[in-house]
Amino acid sequence: MSKYKINIIFLLTRSRINKLGICSIQCRITYNKIRKEFRTGLFINPILWSIKRQIAEPPNKENELINKQLSLIENKIRQAFLILQIQGNNFTVNDIYTLSKGEKQAKDHNVVEYFETYLNKLKKLIGVSIKQATWDKFYYVKNNVKSFIKYHYKANDFPLEKINLQFLEELDYYLKVEKHQQQITINKSIQRFKKPVKIAVAEGYLDKDPFILHKSKRVKNQIVFLTTDELAKLEKHQFAQSRLQSVKDWFVFSCYTGLAYNELNSLSKKHIIKGFDGGMWIEMLREKTQKNISIPLLPIARALIDKYMVDNSEVIFQVLSNQRYNSYLKEIACILGINKRLTTHTARKTFASTVLLYNGVPMEIVSELLGHSSMTVTQESYGKVVQKKVSEEMNKLNKKLTP
Repeated sequence: MSKYKINIIFLLTRSRINKLGICSIQCRITYNKIRKEFRTGLFINPILWSIKRQIAEPPNKENELINKQLSLIENKIRQAFLILQIQGNNFTVNDIYTLSKGEKQAKDHNVVEYFETYLNKLKKLIGVSIKQATWDKFYYVKNNVKSFIKYHYKANDFPLEKINLQFLEELDYYLKVEKHQQQITINKSIQRFKKPVKIAVAEGYLDKDPFILHKSKRVKNQIVFLTTDELAKLEKHQFAQSRLQSVKDWFVFSCYTGLAYNELNSLSKKHIIKGFDGGMWIEMLREKTQKNISIPLLPIARALIDKYMVDNSEVIFQVLSNQRYNSYLKEIACILGINKRLTTHTARKTFASTVLLYNGVPMEIVSELLGHSSMTVTQESYGKVVQKKVSEEMNKLNKKLTP
């Protein structure tokens, strides 16, 4: 049984007296030197409150009602405190409060249940501050956590308070071995799982943050992009099949603009504007980061817009579904003997590396054109590309200086 005592006092918020001359009555619970204050929902004229006796006076019908309600609140708190003492587990002042209010304690909450509550709250933000795709990613993670608990613990749910470093390590292992996910995908999943857990800690449902000692496993970030020769080979080749020719053109367009699939698919006439320099620019919102991007149209990209723009359509490219698009790109790579996995992301990397960095465009400009959320993202992704370019230039210089 806990050796600590509980202290309960009622306080007035005298600094917030309303026009009627009354203010609210607060309750303060102190346990183990930690305080918890909350509103009782009761109001009183400060003149009628006895700080020493902790009651409303003089006796009358209204004051007696207030005193009875305050007494009821105090009794519920002391009853909750007694129950927690009898259970013999460690508990906090927040546990006393939640139990007195008839709410669940930390040990009564489960991982999947709490995650679903988080998802329900998050769903209301769709179209306000998040997109449906963002919510879908969290929902996908919740399902993976649920299947992990079913597989590893042979249960439908798992106590929230028992999440620890071992739980996270086992989850990582499960996603890798049973779900066959790549480490970068696993890291993203655990990062999303971290958000509701952090909220649970803030709300007092977890005494310790299990992520404090957790470190995401490092991933070798290999940038796949087309070399100058591979890009030239792709540009020059003319496919007999119109479907392959169109897909090739869309891919080349992304190589010279850096547009991801969603931006390429939604590119319309309104996004093509005449810039301050007299040239044609793409101006649109990057869907992933919600950041405005402004990209000057290079000659090849401009020619492709002229080729595909038609008067009766607002959208410039009639792009296939992402799955079919990538399937045709795989076929194109096979035909041309390019031993690399071609995707719109490969085109985006080619724009950053072969088109920009290899032609001396500064890193900060690359970051701006790609619409990255921060310069750090660009540096982490393309730092080695810059090093390779420096190495090549130094080798050229070395040959010139060698007698």
